[in-house]
Order: sequence, then C-alpha cells, then structure tokens
Amino acid sequence: ENIMNYEEIKKYDKEYNLHSWTAQKDFSPMVVTKADGIYFWDDKGKKYYDMSSQLVNLNIGYGNKKVIEAIKNQAEKLSYISPAYAIDVRSEIAKKVLEIAPENMGKVFFTLGGADANENAIKMARLYTGRTKVFSRYRSYHGSTFGAANLTGEPRRYTCEPGIPGFIKFFQPYLYQDKIKFESERAAAEYYVQRLREQIIYENPETVAAIVMETVTGSNGVIIPPDGYLEGVRKVCDEFGIMMICDEVMAGWGRTGEWFACDNWNVKPDIISFAKGITCGYVPLGGVLVSKEIAKFFDDNVLMCGLTYSAHPVSCAAGCATIDVYKEQKLIQNSKNMGIVLGKELEKLKEKHASVGDVRYIGLFSAVELVKNKETREPLVPFGKDPEKIMSKIIGMLKDKGFSTYSHENSIIVAPPLIIKENEIKEAMNIFDEVLT
Repeated sequence: ENIMNYEEIKKYDKEYNLHSWTAQKDFSPMVVTKADGIYFWDDKGKKYYDMSSQLVNLNIGYGNKKVIEAIKNQAEKLSYISPAYAIDVRSEIAKKVLEIAPENMGKVFFTLGGADANENAIKMARLYTGRTKVFSRYRSYHGSTFGAANLTGEPRRYTCEPGIPGFIKFFQPYLYQDKIKFESERAAAEYYVQRLREQIIYENPETVAAIVMETVTGSNGVIIPPDGYLEGVRKVCDEFGIMMICDEVMAGWGRTGEWFACDNWNVKPDIISFAKGITCGYVPLGGVLVSKEIAKFFDDNVLMCGLTYSAHPVSCAAGCATIDVYKEQKLIQNSKNMGIVLGKELEKLKEKHASVGDVRYIGLFSAVELVKNKETREPLVPFGKDPEKIMSKIIGMLKDKGFSTYSHENSIIVAPPLIIKENEIKEAMNIFDEVLT
C-alpha cells in the first residue's frame, strides 16, 4: 500500500524533484494513481485517454502482463551483468531485432534510450568513415545530451551552444508551410535533395561522415517526407560515401504501420537509432543498428563505444517480451488499420474547424497544425514565441476533458498506443472536436 497520501506526494514532488523543460515555480504536476490499456487516472479518480502514448513510446499501452512478468523473472534470475558477457536475453533480443530490421542490417549495439543511441550512431559513423562532419535538419529533435543536442535543429539545442565543431544544419521539405509552391511531392523532393547535395559539395564531401534524419519528423510536427525524398538522400549518400542515419526513436516499432518507418519507402539506411517502442517505457532501452559492412569493419577495428548499462539484462528481457507482444497482438497491422480510422477523423476536424490548417498522419503517428488563417496559413503562434501560452491553454482544455497529449510550436501530437480500438479513437477525437469548437 502507498504510505503517502496524495497531498504528500504532491508536496514532496514540488519540494525535491526537478522536472524537465519547465520553470519549476508555477509547474503543478498531476498526481497519477493508476493506468491500464490506453488510460490513466489522477488522484481525483478522473480517467484520461493517453493520446500521445506518453512521449510517443507507450505503444503496447499500460499494464501488459507479459512484459511485466518478463521483467520480474529477469530481476530474480540475473538483474545485472557487465556488457562484456554473453547471456541468454542479450543474444535473444539482438537476434529478434535483426530479424525485423531492414535486411542490410548486420548487428546492434544497445543503449539506454534515444539520446545515447544517437550519440553512439554518430560516433560509429565517424569511426567507420574517418570523417568528422555531421549533417542534420533544423526541424528536428534527437535528444538533449551534448552530441544529440548538437544534432537537434530546434530551439532545445540552444543551451548546448556554442556547439561542437562540424555539426551542420539543412532544411527539410515542409510542404504545408513552404513558401515555394511545388507542382508535386516529387518536384519538392528533387529540389530539397538538390539543395542538400549542393551544400555537401560546399562543405567538402570528403569531410562528411553522416546525414542524420528522423525518418518521419516527430515532435516538430509529424512532418512526413514527400515521395522520392528519402530515396534521393540515399542516392546522395551513396554518391559521396556518406552514412545515412535514420533516427527511428519515435517512428520505429510500428508507429507508422511498419516495423521501421524507412520500410514505408523501402529505403535502407546505413545506421538506424531506436528506443521508445522497443520496451514501451516499461524499462529503459535504446539501440543502434548498423549495416553488415559497418559491423564487419568493427571485426578488426575497436568499437570505441561503451555504457555501464549497455544491453541491461532486465531491459533485454522486457524488449524480447515486447517484440513478442507486437507479433502476437498484430500491433503493426493494427497501427496501419487504426491509422486509416484516425486519418478520417483528422480530415473531419480539418474540414470543420477554421483553426485547423493541416493534418498529417501515417499509421498512428499524427499532428494537427493550428493556424490563425487558413488562406495565408499564418501559424497560430509565431515561431519560438507564445506570450499568451495559447498552445498550453489548448492542451489544458483537452486534458480537462480527459484527452492527454502535448504540443510543439503550432502542432498538437495525436499518437495513441497501438492497441487502441476504433471506438476509442472516435470517443477521444470527439473530445478534440469539442475543444476546437
């Protein structure tokens, strides 16, 4: 039984905890008491639809018995052993991940989460190519540790500046807000790939180790690459011997209706970073998948990467069980099927509400972009400024009605657990409709 009452939980939290991405004084965290399936409850007994899967990671929902059991068993059997040893769950999870990864992948290095997956991905690319420069995009988030923050393009990187030398930013296609109007997705893709190629030439291709991209941009508005874009970047990488790194931390593990988002375009990166959905947050785990060529390189060259908790036994056990859950419950297919249902609901909102400029969706990964004016597409709040805190007010209104999610700039994320059913999507989206009204 919980020895603290809810008042004490709240009091001690305010007194002793530091919370991320917020000034502490006015922050008032909700006390959560329990959770099940796609729902969680607060201390007043109020129920919430978790429509962002927390941080787009809780793909299998709350309370999955199979994963919980695997964690318990592993904790009793062998709760920790150094990464230098081989153990059953470590071997099993590596094999399981490789079986569902793109077929050019050779081996996997396990981390604790997405940021350190990206840190190690760029380190491996630099070791393999012997080059130093790394390209990444402005509308991106790759983590907030120093290297991952330097990869990040949006304002959360500013605190890690002046940055590390050799990190270079480029713009991606963002067709809804682009000032250039293209005749087709392909035309836009060609233009942006051409600009990127030109920039690489000006940076000296022989110094460029990697191009890092979220396959589908996550928190910065679920920006889906136009047809031909990823294929075009792949060609540029091949031309100059640059490693194509796809950050699949959010987009991987069925979120887009495929195991990995790059499978939607049949593009094979050299390196894939992942985290979130491999254990769905039940315990921390991330990883870096590398191609067979890169794996072979490290047969004779020292892999200068290491973490005390790399391939942690309890995490590996949870990951094995989670992959089984995806397969047994056919969650990749459910993500695809329910994505169609969610897409229709989003299109209804766009048609009905003056404030909804654009809706973007792939699988159960979606965003609603709010505007002041549909004709001019003027954003609801200017970039980097929200003096009225309009977006957090809207998120608060949603939460008051039991729809929990988060926003970034002008976009509200809708990315429910992959176990969601059709009626649950419709009930939750009715709440969204009411708030927009």
